[in-house]
This record gives sequence, C-alpha cells and structure tokens, in this order.
Amino acid sequence: MTVVTRIAPSPTGFMHIGTARTALYNWLYARRHGGKFHIRIEDTDRSRHSEEAVLAIINGMKLLGLEWDGEVVSQHECRDRHAAVAKQLVEKGAAYYCYCSPEELDEMRTKAKAEGRTTFYDRRWRDRDPSEGLQDIKPVIRIKAPLSGESIVKDDVQGEVKVAAEQLDDFIILRSDGTPTYMLAVVVDDHDMGITHIIRGDDHLNNMFRQKVIYDCMGWDFPAHAHIPLIHGPDGAKLSKRHGAQGVHEYEDMGYLPEALRNYLLRLGWGHGDDEIISTEQAVAWFNLENIGRAPARLDVAKLESLNAHYIQNATNERLLEAMIPFLHKRHDLMIEGDDTAQKRLLAGMDELKKRAKTLLQLTDEGAFYARKVPYGFDEKAQKMLGAEGADAILTLLHEKLEGLTSFTNSDIEGVCKVISEEASGGKLGKVAMPLRAALTGTTVSPSIFHAAEILGQDETLARLKFALKK
Repeated sequence: MTVVTRIAPSPTGFMHIGTARTALYNWLYARRHGGKFHIRIEDTDRSRHSEEAVLAIINGMKLLGLEWDGEVVSQHECRDRHAAVAKQLVEKGAAYYCYCSPEELDEMRTKAKAEGRTTFYDRRWRDRDPSEGLQDIKPVIRIKAPLSGESIVKDDVQGEVKVAAEQLDDFIILRSDGTPTYMLAVVVDDHDMGITHIIRGDDHLNNMFRQKVIYDCMGWDFPAHAHIPLIHGPDGAKLSKRHGAQGVHEYEDMGYLPEALRNYLLRLGWGHGDDEIISTEQAVAWFNLENIGRAPARLDVAKLESLNAHYIQNATNERLLEAMIPFLHKRHDLMIEGDDTAQKRLLAGMDELKKRAKTLLQLTDEGAFYARKVPYGFDEKAQKMLGAEGADAILTLLHEKLEGLTSFTNSDIEGVCKVISEEASGGKLGKVAMPLRAALTGTTVSPSIFHAAEILGQDETLARLKFALKK
C-alpha cells in the first residue's frame, strides 16, 4: 500500500502555526514511507473564502520547505461530485430527503430543550415517503446514522475511541441549495484522493465518527486516523493572540529560519529520545505516529530562539546575507543589492555577527552599520554617548592616531585604543571603545569594534569619526 497523506486547511486567514505542524507531520509520514503528500483547500464555504488566504497557505508551505505532490485541490471545484454521492446514498437507502422548515426545526429544538432531551434532529423524515413533502420546501439530504450499538476506532495517537449510537445524529450532508456540507465533502475528497492516513488536530476527533458513517454507508475503506493534541500557550491555555505570534508569516517576520521552525514544530508534540537538534533528513528517517504525545504541547519561544541560534550559526554566510536583505530594507531603509562594498563588509563580519544572533532581526540590527554610508543616524544611546563630557576629545585622538597607522588590523586598532585609554581615561579601555563604537555604528551594540573597524577599513573609519565629530 502506498501511503497518501494530506493537509486540508480552510482559506479564511493566515497559515496558523498549528496547521503548519499538522502539515509537517503529514509530510514527514508520507516521505518516511515513500508515499505522497497532497494539499487540498477546503473552500466549500464561499462566504468565507479568500484567495489571499489560499496564497498565504501556499507561501507558508514554501517557507517551511514542504513540497507537495500534484496540483493543489479545491474542494469547491469537486462540489458536483459531492452532490452526486449524496444522491447515491439516497438511492442506496442510506440517506433521505428532509422537508422540515426552519420554523419546524426551531420548534423541535425548543421543545427538546424544555423537556431536557438532546436537541438532535428527531428523524421525523427518516422513514417517510418524499412525496409527502411540501412543494415550497427545498429539502436537505440527511445521512441515516446507526440507531444502536457503538462505533469503535483505533486512533494511532489517541488509542481506542468509542462513541455510542445515541451520540450520533442524522446530520445534513447536502444543503437545500444543493451544496455539500463539510462532513460529506471531506469524506468524498479523501476517498477520491486515495488518502490512507488522516493526521490532524484532535479537535476533529468527534468528526471522525460522523465521517465514518458515510464511509460505512458507501462501503469505502476507512483511512487510518491520528488525532494530535493542539498547541497551547506557555500558560497551558488554548493558543490565542495574547500568547503572541500565531501565523507562520509572523515567525518569518520575526527572523526565524525555516529549518529552525521545522525542528521546533517537530519537537512540539513528538520526540526521539533526548534529541533536540534534528535535521530534516533525520526527521524523515525517524518520524512515526507512536511517539506523538497525547498531552497538548506548550509554546516555548525561548526554545525556538535557542534552535534558531543554532541554525544561524551553522548557516553559510552567503545564505545569511541573502536572508538579511529584506530586513535591512524594512528595518533600516538600506538597499544593498548591487552594493559590493556593503555585501563584502557584511560577509567579512558575518562569522562574528552570527555567533551573537538568536534571530535574523538581531543579526540584521547588529550588522546594519556595515551597509551604511555617511551621513547616517545615531540612536538615542549613541547620541548620549557621543554627547558625554570628553567624548569629542577621545574621538579627535582616535582620528589622529588611527590616521597615522600604516597597518590597519584588529590588533593595531586595539593597540591605539589602549594607548589613548592610558592617556585620557586612566587605562579604562571601555571609555575609548564605547565612543568609537557609537561613532562607527550609530549604536551602542555591535560585535568587537576593533574587528569592525578593520572590516570597514582605514578610510571609512576615519570618515565616520570625522562625521561623528561634526554631528
């Protein structure tokens, strides 16, 4: 049997981090078993449909590096097939037309509630002849759920799960306007796509039993199911806006690398011993359903940052430079495409920059000074540093002595700063290094300023010191 999995999000907004994890698990399971992984957009609800949301889903998949097989399937485009199956079920005697008006249904539920009974539809049309229906009422089609016994499913994560027949109603599978409900559409699509394993959030666990009714009525093979616990916030509550970023695009904007996000999502509910750093190749080789936990996973941003720092440190400098380009533009209004000097400086300083960075934002913010040109701005702390008593004198000395160097290396620059510190600040190197950092970078946070000055070069360093003195 060829394993076939799918991800089936609704196009109503951004790609949620929980959807991303579900996609990852489905992708890994298919790749582990040499199978296929599909994307289906569940867009039967046209009132909530958004092409921008579809694009967000596709972009989210691309960001995570999860390639799919075949074309993206639109559930809406399969609606005629869904309707045909609904009518086939009627012909088989497994479904029926219901002519209840909205008023009748409201009255039925109100009465049941007052009597303390379940508000399920009372099946009044289950065995009636459709010819008795009113001509001005467009009927819906309802499935005939079992009236006795229980349904038992072996879930690959939740274990054996049971539901008594009393908990299943004759739910609608085709609306009066001829459009399918989610319950019908998902079953028909999964069957037609040959889905063998359905891996999804445990909020769909109850849906599984309703969907099984349709599978059984059609005589179709029931796929293996694995319902994974949802992701909760650090406080154990259901993930919400108050917990921070929820969409994949937000994590991209916060400067997380795709491989770090994949590694983090993998471990957010699944484990392989004590392994924390797991490459994509290892994940494909190791992933199974047995190691998915039953308890909700908790979001831990500190752990994600730690993983991201690891992957940043192990990324090539060229790749990091490319990843920094949009952040340099958005955050610092710097365009370095075609600027060979800026790119060479950033690459030269990258080894030191990436040792310090937890995110691409930090990498960008601490390295942006390499790409700047005179004139540039100074942040508030740098302005305070340069406006402090004695700062002008130190910058003047720095310009004078650095201008006289015939060799402009890290150690040469540090040596000059030590000499000035002995002369002007009682041997306190920081009293010289900090104004130098503020002058050259426009900030008070950067890698080693002596190494940074070497990368900038003598002419640029002198030009920046002169600009700072004038500023």
